[in-house]
Amino acid sequence: MDYATVKLIHQGAVALSFAGFFVRGLAALAGAGWVRGRAARSLPHLVDSVLLLSALTLAWMLRIHPGSAPWLAAKVAGLVLYIGLGVVALRPGLPWRWRAAAWIAALLCFGYIVSVAITKNPLGVLSLAQPGA
Repeated sequence: MDYATVKLIHQGAVALSFAGFFVRGLAALAGAGWVRGRAARSLPHLVDSVLLLSALTLAWMLRIHPGSAPWLAAKVAGLVLYIGLGVVALRPGLPWRWRAAAWIAALLCFGYIVSVAITKNPLGVLSLAQPGA
C-alpha cells in the first residue's frame, strides 16, 4: 500500500474516532442507555485499532519515531492524555460535572493532537502565533 492510501485511511479513522467519541460523550452525558450497549463499546475499539495501525504504518514508512520527531512525541503524549480523559468522560459512576469537564477537555486535547499533526510542531496551532513562524 502506498503512503497516500495509508494517510487517507488514517485520516478517515481520525474522523470516525472523533465523531464516535463526540456522539458517545453527548449521549453518555444525556444518560442514553445505548452507550452501554455492546456495539457502542466494541466499535470504537475497531476504529481506534485501524487508527493506531495506520499511524504506526505511516511512521514506519517515514522512518520516524517519537525520539526523532518531537512533534510525534507530542502527539503520543496528547493521545495518552486524550485516552485518560475519555475514560473519565464515559465512566457512568462519576459525577456528571466531572464527566462533562473531562469530555470537553478530551475534545480540546483531540484538537491539539490534530493541530500538531498538521503543523508538525509540538506547539500545534500555537506555533503559528510565534514571531517568525
